[in-house]
Amino acid sequence: MKQLLVVILACALSLSGCSVVMAAKQPGKKDLSLFSKGMPRSVIIAEFGEPVDVQKKDGKSVEVYKFVQGYSTGVKVGRSIFHAVADVFTLFLWEIAATPIEGMNEGDQVAYEVTFDAEQKVESVKVLKDGKSK
Repeated sequence: MKQLLVVILACALSLSGCSVVMAAKQPGKKDLSLFSKGMPRSVIIAEFGEPVDVQKKDGKSVEVYKFVQGYSTGVKVGRSIFHAVADVFTLFLWEIAATPIEGMNEGDQVAYEVTFDAEQKVESVKVLKDGKSK
């Protein structure tokens, strides 16, 4: 019986912190309000990275931005704290459920098509994938 308890405790300790670390390392939340008319292209690139596709149509640049919409810092911290407390109160058995839960919650893939005018400012935005439909 003691050996079984030692094995269970060793397994639990080896898993401890996985969900805490996973929650803390989730992708950050992007500021979607930047996809607004008149916003400079440089601001869009700074927030969302380089576009995955660039085309010229009628003298205008049409670009597709694809990224993971993650979580705010407060949400990530809250989830990390919850997992840490749950680990302690369940003698790390919470990790059995928490690690797969965090693995499934890695943010949402989203995509936007942005048309820039001749001055490289946002003219129009079209949502291609909102991340809500999986």
